[in-house]
Amino acid sequence: MKLNKQIFGWMMYDFANSAFTTIIVSVVYSVYFIQQVVGGDSGYGEMLWGRAIGISMTLVALSAPIMGAVADYSRSKKKFLFINSYLVIIFTALLYFVKPGQIMMGMVFFIVANYGFNTANVFYDSFLPEITSMDNIGKVSGYGWALGYVGGLLSLLLSLILLKHNVRWIFPMIALHFLIFSLFTFVWLKEIRRPSKRTNYLKVAYTRISTSLKNIRSYPQLLKFIISYFIYNDAITTVIVFASIYGHDRFGMDTQAMLIYFILAQFTSIIGSMLFGWLTDKKGVKLSLSGALSIWLVVVLWAFFCRSATEYYFVGLAAGLAIGSSQANSRTMLSLLTPRAHEAEFFGFYALTGRLSAIIGPILYGWIAHKSGDIRYSILTLIIFFAAGLIVLQSVDPQKGNEDAAKPITT
Repeated sequence: MKLNKQIFGWMMYDFANSAFTTIIVSVVYSVYFIQQVVGGDSGYGEMLWGRAIGISMTLVALSAPIMGAVADYSRSKKKFLFINSYLVIIFTALLYFVKPGQIMMGMVFFIVANYGFNTANVFYDSFLPEITSMDNIGKVSGYGWALGYVGGLLSLLLSLILLKHNVRWIFPMIALHFLIFSLFTFVWLKEIRRPSKRTNYLKVAYTRISTSLKNIRSYPQLLKFIISYFIYNDAITTVIVFASIYGHDRFGMDTQAMLIYFILAQFTSIIGSMLFGWLTDKKGVKLSLSGALSIWLVVVLWAFFCRSATEYYFVGLAAGLAIGSSQANSRTMLSLLTPRAHEAEFFGFYALTGRLSAIIGPILYGWIAHKSGDIRYSILTLIIFFAAGLIVLQSVDPQKGNEDAAKPITT
C-alpha cells in the first residue's frame, strides 16, 4: 500500500476526531455530567445521559440520508465534512461553561457537539472508496482507526495533566486538538470532481432516497449487512458511552483511574485495528468482523462477572481489541457493498442505521440502571445484541455483494 498525501490526510481525521469520542463521550465529560452536573439519585444521571445520546442520534438519523444525497449530487462532501467538524469544535469548547446544576445547558451543548461529530463521519467515511483500491481498503480503514487511537492516547495523556488543575479545561483542549489535526484533512484530502449543476437539492435528495429504497432489493447483501450492523452497533455504542460510568458506579473508579484505564486500552485498540485490518485483506472482512464480534461477547460476559477494579482493567484491554477492529471492519464491509458513485448517499443510510440503533441501546441501558439501581443488569442486554448481530452477519456474502455493487442503480 502506497501512503500518499490523500490517504494520510484522510487518516488524520481519525487522529483528530478520536479525542472527542474518547474524552467527551467515553471518559471525562460523561462522568462529569452524571456526577457533578446532575448529581442526585443513583441512575438518574445515567438516564439523562442515555437520553442525550438518543436525542443527538435521532437528529443524525433524520438528517444524514438527505445530507448524504445532497453531498453526492452537488459534489460537496468535503464542505459538509468541514461544517459539521467545526460544529463539534465550537460546542465542545463551550462545555467549559457547564457547571454543577446546569443540566439543560450540559445536555444541549453535548447534543449539538455529538450531532456534528456523527454527521461529519458520514462524509468522512464516504471518502474511503475514492482514496484507495479495493485490495487495500481493509488496510487503509484499519490503519485509520489505529492512527485514531494514537490521537485518543494523546488526548488522554493531556487530559491526565489538565485534570490536576481543573477538569473543565479538558473540554476546550479537546476542541483545540480536533481543530489542529483536522487541518491536515482539509488541506490534503481532495474530492473527486464530477459534473454538477444547480438544482433543488432537497427535491433531488428525496428522489434519490426514494429510488434507493425501491432498488435496495437489488443489493441483498448490503441490506443483510445493514440489518446486522443495526443490531450489533447498538451494543457497541452503549459500551462507548457507558464504559467509564460503569467503572465509576461499579468499582468506585475516579476520573484519573478511568483515564489510565483508557490509556491502557488504547494500546490494544491500536493492535486490534492493525491486526484485524491485515486479517481482512488476507482472509476476508466477514471472518475478521465475526472474530471481533465474538470478542465482544466475551468482554460483556466478563464485565458482568468482574469483581474488582483491577480485573476491570483487563476487561478494558480485551475490549480495546474488539472496538477498533469491529468499527474499522464495519466501515470496510460497507465500502465493499455500496453502489459506486453513491457512496455518500448509502453511507447516509449506514449512518441512519447506526444512529437509529444508537438511540435504543443507551436509552434502554440508562432506564434499566435507573429502575433497578444496579448497572450490572443493564450490561446483560448487550449480550443479546452482539449475538443476534453476529448470527445475521453469517448470511452476508461479501464477494457477491461487491459484484452487486458494480451494477448501476436506477435513477
